[in-house]
Amino acid sequence: MADPQSSRHEGRPDQQRRLRPAPLLFEPGQQESGPEHFFDLESMEDAGELLDRSTELLLAFRAAAERAMEFQALAAAQLADPRRFDQVSFEAIAERADWTPDYAKKMVEFGRDLIKNGRAGE
Repeated sequence: MADPQSSRHEGRPDQQRRLRPAPLLFEPGQQESGPEHFFDLESMEDAGELLDRSTELLLAFRAAAERAMEFQALAAAQLADPRRFDQVSFEAIAERADWTPDYAKKMVEFGRDLIKNGRAGE
């Protein structure tokens, strides 16, 4: 379930740099967690710098979300493994992850594909 846009830009040198996740230099503090304090973006006065940094953050969050989704799929596949004595149903996985049962089934299949192709935990 990869992002279709990311595969579109592969091989283009100008896009290769943008696909690398930006380093998240810090996490907003709890007292600074309001919308006016977001990775210090509000303090940037140069519009070019703001666009560059916010784009880097967006790409980092997308990469993190895709990675987290793969781990969700792996966990769902492991929980639904019929070889487990405590196998979990699609409905129970769906409830736990706030998915529909159909989506849980698709995620289990995706996780099984990741495991089968040796991409588990990469």
